[in-house]
Amino acid sequence: MGDTTVKPVEGPEEAVPHPVTAESDPTLLRRLRTPRRPRLWFEILLIAASYWTYSLIRNAVPEQRSEALRNADWIWRMEHHLGIAVEQSVNHAVNSVTWLVVGMNYYYATLHFIITLAVLVWLYRSHPGRYAATRLVLFATTGVALVGYYLYPLAPPRLMTGGHFIDTVMAHQTWGSMASGDLKNMSNQYAAMPSMHIGWSLWCGLTIFALARIPWVRALGLLYPAVTLVVIVATANHFWLDAVGGILCLAFGFALARTWYGTLPYALPRRVPSRLRAAHHVPQRADERL
Repeated sequence: MGDTTVKPVEGPEEAVPHPVTAESDPTLLRRLRTPRRPRLWFEILLIAASYWTYSLIRNAVPEQRSEALRNADWIWRMEHHLGIAVEQSVNHAVNSVTWLVVGMNYYYATLHFIITLAVLVWLYRSHPGRYAATRLVLFATTGVALVGYYLYPLAPPRLMTGGHFIDTVMAHQTWGSMASGDLKNMSNQYAAMPSMHIGWSLWCGLTIFALARIPWVRALGLLYPAVTLVVIVATANHFWLDAVGGILCLAFGFALARTWYGTLPYALPRRVPSRLRAAHHVPQRADERL
C-alpha cells in the first residue's frame, strides 16, 4: 500500500503588513519641500508682512552719508576705468525730452510694485504648483539684498557731489517716487546697491518668459527688465553696477529654490494634485504638468 500524501488544510492567508514608506508617511522636511496649493489669505498676509519687514529693515539701515558718497565715487571711477561710465550721458539725454523723462519717473515709481504683484497673482491663479517655489526666489532675492544695503551703503548718482547728474524727479516735479521729492524721508537714500528694481523686474521677466504661452507676452517679459535698466540709469537712481548686484541677488534666490525643491521652480508641475488623488497615487494629466 503506497504512502498517502495528506495535504494539510490551509488556513486563511496571513495578512502581511506593508512597510510605511516615505511616500505614505513623509517626514516634515519632505512635506515642506512638496509643492502644495497656496492659500489666498496666507499669501496676502505673508506678502504684506514681508514687504513691511523689508521696508522696515531697509530704512533702519544707518544712512552713512559720508561712506555712501565715498562708495559712489569709487563706483564711478571704476566704471570710467572699465569704459562703461555712460550714466551721465544717458541721464542728460533723456532729461532733455520732457515727455520721456516724466514717463520714466512714473515708471520707476509705480511699475516696480504693480508688475511684481501682477505676476504673483498670475502665478497664484494659473501656476499654483510653481507658485511657492517661484515666490521663494523673490523673497530670497530681497532678503539677501538687505544684507547688501547694510554692508555697502551707496549713494545714487543723483546725490553725488560734483557728479553733475540731474535728479529728474526734482527737476520735473513728478509724483510718487520715494527716491527724492516730498517722500524721500520715508526711504533710505543710501541703499542703492543692489538694485531691487533690476532684481524684481528680472524675476518678473524670466517668470513670464518661462511660463507664458503667447509669444508676444514672452517677448514683453524679456523687454521689461531691459527697459527697467534704462530707466534706473536715465533717472540717475542707480549705476550700471547696481544692476549687476541685483542680478547676483536673483541668482542666489534661484540657487536657494533649486536646492530646496530639487529643481528649478519652472520645472515643477503646473497644478498641485488634490489630496484625494495624491493619496491614491493618481498621476497628473499632461496639461497639469505643463
